[in-house]
Amino acid sequence: MSQTAFITPPLIGRDGELSRLADVLERAQHGEARAVLVAGDAGVGKTRVLDEAVERAVASGTTVVTGHCVDLGDVGLPYLPFTEILGALAADERFAAALAAHPVVDRLLGAGTDTARDADGRLRLFEGVAGLLADLADLAPLLVVLEDIHWADQSSRDLLRFLLSRGGPARRLAVFASYRADDLHRRHPLRPLLAELVRLPAVERLELRPLPDQDVTRLVRALRDRPLPETTVRRIVQRAEGNAFYAEELVAATDMGAAGMPSGLADVLLIRVEQLSDTAQQVLRTAAVAGRRVGHELLREAVGLPEDELESALREAVGRQLLVPGDGDTYSFRHALAREAVYADLLPGERSRLHGAFARLLAARGPSAESAAERAHHYRESHDLPEALAASLEAADHAQRVGAPAEELRHLETALDLWSSVAVAARPAGEGLDRVTLTLRASAAAAHAGDPHRAVSLTRAALAGAGHDADSELAARIRYTLAGNLLTVDSLTAAYAYSSEALAMIPQQPPSRTWLWAAATHVLAARHVGETGTALRLARQALGVARELRVTDAEADLLVSLTGLEGAGRGSREGRERLRQARELARGAGNAPVEMRALFNLAVGCFESGDLQDCLPWLDEGLERARRAGLLSSPYPREMRYLQLLALYTLGRWDECVRTADADAETAGGYALGPALYVALARGDLRAVERARALLEGPFDWMGTLVAGIVLTDAAALRGDPEVAVERMRATVKALSDDSGRRPDVTVRLAALCLAAVAVRAAELRRAGDEAGLRRWTDTATELVERARGTAERGEDGGAQGPEGRAWLARAEAEWAWAVAGPDVALWEKAVAAFEDGDVYERARCRVRLAEALLAADRRAEAAVRAREARETAARLGAAPLLERVDALIRRGRLADTPSGGERTSPLTAREQDVLRLLARGRSNRQIGEELFITGKTASVHVSNILAKLGAASRTEAVAVAYREGLITPEPTA
Repeated sequence: MSQTAFITPPLIGRDGELSRLADVLERAQHGEARAVLVAGDAGVGKTRVLDEAVERAVASGTTVVTGHCVDLGDVGLPYLPFTEILGALAADERFAAALAAHPVVDRLLGAGTDTARDADGRLRLFEGVAGLLADLADLAPLLVVLEDIHWADQSSRDLLRFLLSRGGPARRLAVFASYRADDLHRRHPLRPLLAELVRLPAVERLELRPLPDQDVTRLVRALRDRPLPETTVRRIVQRAEGNAFYAEELVAATDMGAAGMPSGLADVLLIRVEQLSDTAQQVLRTAAVAGRRVGHELLREAVGLPEDELESALREAVGRQLLVPGDGDTYSFRHALAREAVYADLLPGERSRLHGAFARLLAARGPSAESAAERAHHYRESHDLPEALAASLEAADHAQRVGAPAEELRHLETALDLWSSVAVAARPAGEGLDRVTLTLRASAAAAHAGDPHRAVSLTRAALAGAGHDADSELAARIRYTLAGNLLTVDSLTAAYAYSSEALAMIPQQPPSRTWLWAAATHVLAARHVGETGTALRLARQALGVARELRVTDAEADLLVSLTGLEGAGRGSREGRERLRQARELARGAGNAPVEMRALFNLAVGCFESGDLQDCLPWLDEGLERARRAGLLSSPYPREMRYLQLLALYTLGRWDECVRTADADAETAGGYALGPALYVALARGDLRAVERARALLEGPFDWMGTLVAGIVLTDAAALRGDPEVAVERMRATVKALSDDSGRRPDVTVRLAALCLAAVAVRAAELRRAGDEAGLRRWTDTATELVERARGTAERGEDGGAQGPEGRAWLARAEAEWAWAVAGPDVALWEKAVAAFEDGDVYERARCRVRLAEALLAADRRAEAAVRAREARETAARLGAAPLLERVDALIRRGRLADTPSGGERTSPLTAREQDVLRLLARGRSNRQIGEELFITGKTASVHVSNILAKLGAASRTEAVAVAYREGLITPEPTA
């Protein structure tokens, strides 16, 4: 049994369609009869949309009656959907008089078969049904829903034509009729009726197209009570191809631990296949073995049918909308899952025979890089393993040449799986064609494809396969490759150990490329574990060797490392010049990964120095270089994507940030889209929390943990939950700290976010006089600010943080002061100034806190200025929660120039109105004074005035009078 609940999701991605149906209902309610023919493929969501429209219609006072058509083959029951409708009406005593006025319709309430056989009787029946609907529409607006009219019998189709084409007295009537577009083959009897109906002025057609990927993604996530891994979500979205039912079935199969094609879904998909002739089914099965798409000539040769029989079978499959003709004389399955279902239904022997036929036909056409992958697949499935191995290696070489590392990895892993099953004499011969070298090559492909954990696993396999007798250069290369891969998954101590072993295996003299790259890798590992002296000494030594050997890409890599080890760092003018030199050297050598490392460091140097605008061009260049090299999923481009979105977020270009993230969602994924989650959270979209939690699933990912920590800590602070905020902050810092205990730079930001919630809680406890509770939270505040101070002084790289870190520290100091002593205007002014050239959103949040501090100091004019500045930013960014908070502050502190136009005329002054609202919340005079920044005595005077003006004897009676007179309105619950 599944451990995860499968839930009914909200209707997703159909706002436009529902709006059109709502418009039709509204027009019908005002006396304009309308009809909508709702078309769409099976499972696309027609019934779900109609159910939602029916709910809204019922809520608006519309009478709704529904009839269903059923697939009964050649033995259809006449008028079946209308019989169902009339049966429901007859069971409801409200409609007894209307039914009695049209006795002819009683002929449909019996067995459903005693209908008029002559033309006059049939016409009287049709007029009786139309008259009944008109009478019902006179009582209340009426909606008639007919589902699945592609299965409707001839009599029902004729009655529907009569009702929609004759007009008549039923003016407050709407008809929604749904049908499956993919069931309408060329000779389907519904086709001529639809062509006739859509020409009527009161009838419109609404087509439900497949959902966009982003909506299917939302649907998949909504179907689970806890997040699915991102890779699983993307796979389901890819397979569903916009079909809601398919997505739901695939999610359900995931919940049950099923793999492949869910049986229930396969049964649905095969129904249409089984309606084909035997020849057409044979052609479809052969096409399924070829793949999603197949050329006409290749299919003809594989199926072995005469041309006329093949064309007839193809016409049948196309007519049933199972195959779709494409460019270049090809045919494709209309939906990939239909192809999967047909393929899964093949017998094992049949499947193997057809794969063998395709493999031989492709081989007979001559070897080509384009067909190598297809040949490898067909040879493997037909169990011709030597040919499958050769074709897999050929396909891997082609993928490497065109810059497709994910495909290269797939073919190399296939070759490795086949290697031991193929006799030594039957294996391809050539340099580097041994199991260890292929495994090492596969690890590089995995790293370039953005799968660092797989890269580590493959390199470990190469290490195990090499054994003790391996050539020392190969053994060293495996170890420094493993060290580099371990660095990408943050196994820093292990990386340092393996890079040390690699360096020890190769003598420094005579100089060699292997020693040089082992040294370059060891420099990186040493720096990451805090061995800065070792890293600096070795980097300088290796740089000389690189120049001596003229290995310019290694020289470039070492220049990047040295930029962070000596001088003023990558943010300085000298550092940037050195990084530019490294970029040119790597570009000249054609080493794209090292070139991207240089470009990334140039961008980070600008960001850390506060030059956010200068950061973006370097990122554009780096991502374009990665795109050309086919390395967009490799480590540095992934970090560039994150930094690009972070720069846009920080600059306040939120819409651009979200658009860029959406465009990259398919290839980036994971933490790289983190800044878009920051935007979503700031705009009040709580789905960001679930997305952040999903980043914590699976193997540990340093950046994913960082992004999740920021989102989840801030979310807890925003909802006023300091306990959860502090717990999340501590867990994140612990997970991100290295073996030496040095805290990550993000500690400062996380501490500041926590302190915001802690300061609010401490202020509440101070007002309530809870000394014990206050002491607990002031101690926590001090612990948090100490962490922030220590990290700001000595962060990940051992040095003080730049402008961003100093700004977050300024905010942390201001929040800490508020928690332990109360608002400090000077500290908040410092925090606002610290963010002046940085994070637009954080500057606005600090301005709100500054306005609150100024109010507490009775500096209202200055508070009003700061509040208006914050409000303008919040409105421009679309940060709804912050906007609501600013508006509440402006209202509470009477900072607006004029009263709100939304309030009705009141005998109370603006200040008394504010006091009244707090009275309604049950506040005491002292609490009212604290919230409105006035004394408790002044609050008491205002309360007395309110009682007098409202003629109330008590505070409770005053609130009741205020509600009755509309002076205040009930506030929505959380």
